[in-house]
Amino acid sequence: MKSTNKIQGQQHGSSATAGKSPTESKRIAIQGYEGSFHQVAAQLFYGKQTNVIPCDTFREVIRISSSRKESEGGVMAIENSIAGSILANYTLLQKSNLKIVGEIYLQIRQNLLVNPGVKLDDIREVHSHTMALQQCYDFLDKHKWKLVETDDTALSARHIHQHKSKHIAAIASKLAAELYSLDVLAPNIHTLKHNYTRFLVLQPEDVASPVPDADKASVYFHTDHSKGSLAKVLTRIAEQGINLSKLQSFPIPGSDFQYGFHVDMELQSAAQLNKVIETMRPLTADIKVYGVYKRGAWK
Repeated sequence: MKSTNKIQGQQHGSSATAGKSPTESKRIAIQGYEGSFHQVAAQLFYGKQTNVIPCDTFREVIRISSSRKESEGGVMAIENSIAGSILANYTLLQKSNLKIVGEIYLQIRQNLLVNPGVKLDDIREVHSHTMALQQCYDFLDKHKWKLVETDDTALSARHIHQHKSKHIAAIASKLAAELYSLDVLAPNIHTLKHNYTRFLVLQPEDVASPVPDADKASVYFHTDHSKGSLAKVLTRIAEQGINLSKLQSFPIPGSDFQYGFHVDMELQSAAQLNKVIETMRPLTADIKVYGVYKRGAWK
């Protein structure tokens, strides 16, 4: 079904939080535990005072972010410079009533954390999420430690703190070290130093407001799958002077190998987006704007 509404940007800050003082912390849903990289991203966007709502799954993040009674929004990872896109999260976003109001590019810095006083020679095991362990193999291979996979980096840090472990280390963020009173025994132990994760900042559609000076948009569409239909859409986008920073295809559930497409567009103005959307409509069977927002800084 085609949408006929004009496109406007969104910003963080809305009627959902009207009445809150400027210094009052927001309740932001994240995947993972306190001390996770999701919390780091939330604090970078909303401030150090942000109250995070830990969620076990991304589906739960979407649910709580959509509830004005439970939160003021959410922060959700969407892609990584090494592992690529998190396709399931695009599907969750597509089915939600949430809008993208911002983004954060966070460099993933892994650190070896221990309880105070523990030294390298004391360590027998290292606990962390499987991806974090894999990111640090060059460092870990220098030692004969047992590697234990866990559900979450920050949960591993919390575990060794709670149990006062003298022979177990965790791999996690410096924020986790701060929250759980752990020492950073070895900082930045990840092998690839340019490992970034992109996080989306989400708010319910009915409370998101226009973002001043928005210069990026995320859009979903699918074509009638006739010959050359995708090329025609991309040509219309290029003709408007818009750069695509991302083009991602997705299988359409229930179809015979038909695909929808997610594009991230770099803009000069929201008016430019309105114009290109109108030129795309005759060539698309469905089109949805996920959000119009400011390009995220690389942290």
